[in-house]
Amino acid sequence: QLQLVESGGGLVEPGGSLRLSCAASGFTLGNYDIGWFRQSPGKEREGVSCTSARGDGTRFASSGSVNGRFTISRDNAKNTVYLQINSLKPEDSAVYYCAAKPKTDWGRVCLLMKGEYDYWGQGTQVTVSS
Repeated sequence: QLQLVESGGGLVEPGGSLRLSCAASGFTLGNYDIGWFRQSPGKEREGVSCTSARGDGTRFASSGSVNGRFTISRDNAKNTVYLQINSLKPEDSAVYYCAAKPKTDWGRVCLLMKGEYDYWGQGTQVTVSS
């Protein structure tokens, strides 16, 4: 059974850092694009970053909300994808989800469109507050 489990969220002060983890089980991570999305109350779920199946491409949200503060990485041997967030701001507060998409378009960088992803974790809460 394919499963994604996020961890690493919590309460952090503005300017702090967090590393979120997405542990995958039941499938081979190297055959899937993995995306990170976030959703805050009253807002739509938005894409933050994604990593292509073989780790040969990444994409970040084009809005200024990410602005070089996010780093995505994956360890296919450990079946885990990470999202490092630095210089956290209150507006980063949200539930962060990871999602998986079976790779069919080899050679194309992953997309940050939530409708493209078939499998979702339960999310991890990030709260940025002093």
